[in-house]
Amino acid sequence: MRIITLILICFVVFCGWLVVESGIDSRLRGNDKEGIGQPCILLQQTTANGKPEMVDLLIKSEDHQEMSAVTTFEAYGGSAETIKLGSIDPASGFMYELELSTKGAAVGKAAFSGFDDRDYKDPKPLVILSPVKPANGAEVLSMANREFVFVQEELQLQLQDLHFKSYGVEKDYDGSETARFEAIIKTSAGEPVVKLLKTYKVSLDSYLLDCSVAVENLADSMLKYRFNMAGPTGLGREAFRTDMRKIVGGFVTSGGEIVSSRKEIQGRFLSKKPGLKDATLKYEEAKRSGRQAQIEQAKENLRIGQNLPTRYRSAHSLWVAATNKYFAAILIPVPDEGKDYCDWVADKLGWFCNPDGDKKADSGDETVGLDLKIASNTLAPAGQVDSAKIYNFQLYVGPKDKSLFDKNELYRTMGFVQTIDFMACCCPASIISPLAFGILAIMKWMYAFIHNYGVVIIILVFLMRLIMHPITKRSQVSMSKMGTLAPKTEEIKKKYANNKAEMNKQMMALYKKQGASPIIGFLPMMVQMPIWIALWSAVYSSIDLRGAAFLPFWITDLSVPDALVRFSTITLPLLKWNIESLNLLPILMGVAFFLQQKLMPSQSAASANPQVAQQQKMMMIMLPLMFPLMLYKAPSGVNLYIMASTFAGVFEQYVIRKHIREKEQTESKGLVSVTSKTGGKRKKKKPKPFYKI
Repeated sequence: MRIITLILICFVVFCGWLVVESGIDSRLRGNDKEGIGQPCILLQQTTANGKPEMVDLLIKSEDHQEMSAVTTFEAYGGSAETIKLGSIDPASGFMYELELSTKGAAVGKAAFSGFDDRDYKDPKPLVILSPVKPANGAEVLSMANREFVFVQEELQLQLQDLHFKSYGVEKDYDGSETARFEAIIKTSAGEPVVKLLKTYKVSLDSYLLDCSVAVENLADSMLKYRFNMAGPTGLGREAFRTDMRKIVGGFVTSGGEIVSSRKEIQGRFLSKKPGLKDATLKYEEAKRSGRQAQIEQAKENLRIGQNLPTRYRSAHSLWVAATNKYFAAILIPVPDEGKDYCDWVADKLGWFCNPDGDKKADSGDETVGLDLKIASNTLAPAGQVDSAKIYNFQLYVGPKDKSLFDKNELYRTMGFVQTIDFMACCCPASIISPLAFGILAIMKWMYAFIHNYGVVIIILVFLMRLIMHPITKRSQVSMSKMGTLAPKTEEIKKKYANNKAEMNKQMMALYKKQGASPIIGFLPMMVQMPIWIALWSAVYSSIDLRGAAFLPFWITDLSVPDALVRFSTITLPLLKWNIESLNLLPILMGVAFFLQQKLMPSQSAASANPQVAQQQKMMMIMLPLMFPLMLYKAPSGVNLYIMASTFAGVFEQYVIRKHIREKEQTESKGLVSVTSKTGGKRKKKKPKPFYKI
């Protein structure tokens, strides 16, 4: 009977792990020591004027310890403007609307035309990229031009506060829209040195944005320079329970294999590497110390690709991305013509930002982002062939949808599917991911006929139960046999308490004689576990369930709690959880768990061992209470899956228990049913050993 108890404990631990991974409450995973500072590579603010036309703030290059006595530089732009590309109107054909800012020639906001923010009162287009406003730093915008460094002069200009000159919106014959921004860098004597021309292009029916930065030498001498750029920032928090935002890097090995590296906010359990939150904090502490060695060491934990396995360290970078639960902003530096991969990105860093500085970093304004360091390059004097260079980027801003990634050749060859990850938990991701993707494909196929993902989940659960029934039945029968043998096993344990070897020998002899095995009861659960984890992960992470309704009056969005009745926020005194609605699914789930516990084949063992009986009684109380509490604010699609699976399990156990009772009644007479070949007659039962010697 202890084997049964062990199985139940393992099941509870496993489910509890899943709940923790999906998030009981974000404050339980926070670091309460101190708040997080500004992003890791924000430099000194360059101007106090909100609408500059010229920036003349030159600071020491971070590559050098001393400033050279050379001619200073000034950057000239234009007035502050906001330019819009695309549209939030679904009928326009654009997938999103970009709100571009002349400040740093950056993306201020990006809002989808086909996804809303899931506000049940007043849904509005979902803003996927937005400005980041650190408490003690300059505002950070996506794709902003940052520091421009004159390498030979050992000086750099801060361009993130410069308003570039805008040329407005240009519309092409194919419906695409383009915006261009320009800045001129001059010497203090007014002589032009460098021209920067930044271009954005949005196309119809595409989540892909084209961006380019052209650097042109206007001087009569050679120019050696480099510059920094911000990547996508300000992704909103899509998960209601835990923050699933992270920084992901895509790499290609020499053999053509696409691999990925992830930087999560909290970092994974038992991982030796800190998450973005702790790594950013350590980097800020190192910068305050002023010690270059500590700064470089802390920066290593923010470097994208740093946590790749050793065998992949030589892989080439393809893209970097900021992702949340359902969406991704993937930045692709486009290789120069004739090259297979980009070689002009020198470094890629992720960072975590906590604008309001709250100690637990869970107030909702936290975000992640990334920055690029473009490698040094030398341009020929003005008018010559190599006097200019164009840096091309592509930015995907859209859903993490495998079917979409598979249809598009670029997305497929670049391995965008690597941005989709599942909660592998105690099973290897190499097993869970294929299973989860297969389940998602089946769900999509079923949806084409049923047109209701709630019904699809229920049908899929029942089909999985049906397929796994032979294994489950064998497991239950074995557990029942183990229960009936409990009194005899207790006698053997008492008789051979001082001789473990003989006790084990007698136990195995008993199991062999009765055709029972403790392994049979446990092994099927281990076989089924990867399938149920994959099914859980598929339902939890599927973009298709976002905004999908099950019933018109209840469960109108499978990606959020079911909220049968809404009311003013109530804070639970001890747990400090905020409750805004009555969620019925977790309550029904508790009923299902209670019924399932009642049908567990444990009565025989309980009567033989009072300690086991007490454990069973505690389990019957704990499970129906614990899981509804932990999953009270879980997505209704997940709760619907668990509830349907549990009720299906209750029915399945009822059928199996009926079969076991009938079999026990037959065996109590010393007879066993045989096939029609014997004419339906009865014959004496001969116990089959579990294994042959």
